[in-house]
Amino acid sequence: MNEELFPKGVEVVELPHYVDSRGALSVADGFDSLPFDVKRLFWITDVPCDASRGGHAHWSCHELVFAVAGSFEITIDDGDVSRVFQVEDPHKGIVVPAGTWCELNNFAPGTVCLVLASEAYAPDGYVNDKTEWRKKIATMKD
Repeated sequence: MNEELFPKGVEVVELPHYVDSRGALSVADGFDSLPFDVKRLFWITDVPCDASRGGHAHWSCHELVFAVAGSFEITIDDGDVSRVFQVEDPHKGIVVPAGTWCELNNFAPGTVCLVLASEAYAPDGYVNDKTEWRKKIATMKD
């Protein structure tokens, strides 16, 4: 992957994984392999294929997003670069840095999306209006 085309701060995190005749095991051992300390985790299930999740940005919270089963697309926009990633490998997650806009779409049936977050849930840490987000991002660049 050409990381120069990634929005700022976005990276793919590949966790160690082991495959044998019994199946596959992915592990975040001691969380040393994660790019931030995890304060919260949640998972999303039963999303209809025509539904969308996300549609917001966090001002200070970073997230690491995995498809532990199934697949979906994640669009990440930093205000300068927008990129769509196909998330389908259970040991590869996408870092969504604070301040970036994120949308999840095109969920395959049976998908389980696991999200690890750097902060506890705080409703005031979200921006749900993309126009408002763009205005704030523009002022942060000045």
